[in-house]
Amino acid sequence: MKASIVFAMAFGCLLAMPAVQAQQASAPAGSTGQCKDGSYTSIAKKRSSCRGHKGVKEWYAASGKAKAKASKKATRAEAAAPAAAPATAAAAAPKKSMGWTKPAATAAPGGGAGMVWVNDSSKVYHCQGDKWYGKTKHGEYMSEAAAKAKGDHAEHGKACS
Repeated sequence: MKASIVFAMAFGCLLAMPAVQAQQASAPAGSTGQCKDGSYTSIAKKRSSCRGHKGVKEWYAASGKAKAKASKKATRAEAAAPAAAPATAAAAAPKKSMGWTKPAATAAPGGGAGMVWVNDSSKVYHCQGDKWYGKTKHGEYMSEAAAKAKGDHAEHGKACS
């Protein structure tokens, strides 16, 4: 008796598979499921994806747990596989920073009273006591008047006093 029930269920599933696949084939590209009202959803999570559409009728995407398992297996396989090719120059290139860089730990030698530090790349000069005074990568000390004559400008428009 139990064997016949199991056989009937398995046979029913085999008959239903082509219908489900045909329904998935007619679904719009990128859809993850069909709602009970006939509309399609592209939301990645099954839970609440058909809210307001009478619930989920068919779910095409793999469940979150199945995706996580597949991701873990892929990560393990990548870690176990030996490196096929050496790293390229593009992969080894350092990441460019979008923010301000930290000033050097110590100021460049030189400077003193009446001298400003001119950043060569930005054409900005920094007054003595400023956070960047003598600490940018490329620059030189000179008088404020010489910096202005050269076309450099004060940081944030604040002249040294």
